[in-house]
Amino acid sequence: MTDAFFQTPFPTAPDLVPMTRIACDVDPVVSLGDAPTGERRYVPLSGGIVQGPEINGRIRAGGVDWQVARRDGVLEIAAHYVIETDDGALLEVQSTGLRHGPPEVLARLAAGDVVDPAEYFFRTLVRFSTGHPDWLHLNKVMAIARGQRQARKVLLDLYRLT
Repeated sequence: MTDAFFQTPFPTAPDLVPMTRIACDVDPVVSLGDAPTGERRYVPLSGGIVQGPEINGRIRAGGVDWQVARRDGVLEIAAHYVIETDDGALLEVQSTGLRHGPPEVLARLAAGDVVDPAEYFFRTLVRFSTGHPDWLHLNKVMAIARGQRQARKVLLDLYRLT
C-alpha cells in the first residue's frame, strides 16, 4: 500500500498568500552568555506597525525574541509578541525560524549596516492565537515570514500557507 504512495508524483505545492507586513522596533541584543548550544540571548520588542491585506494594527511593547547564536553561524529565532489590530483585537504571535548567511554578511548585519536581504536567509514559521470572535480563523493559520534585519527594526513579509 505505501509503495504506491512513493510511486506517485508530488502534488502541487501549497500556495503562499500575502497576509501582512510587519515593521517591528527592536531594542539592543541582551546576551546571557555562552550556553551549551551557543550564545543565548534575547531582543526586547518595543512596538511596531502591522499593515497588509489581512491584518492591520500595531505591535504591543513587551514582546521578546529569544535567540541562540549557534557555533555554526546559524541564529535560531523564537519570537513571542502581541499584535493589537485596528479593531482592538489582541493576537498572540509565535514565530520560530532561522537566520544565516556568509560570515562577512552577518558581521555587517551585527554592525547595524543596511544589508540586502537577498544576501542572507531569514525565514520563520508564524502561528497565531486569539479568543477574539472576529479573528478566530487565525487560530487555524500557519504563515511563513521572509525577514530582514535593520539596526533597530525587523521587517517581515508574512504569507499565509494554504
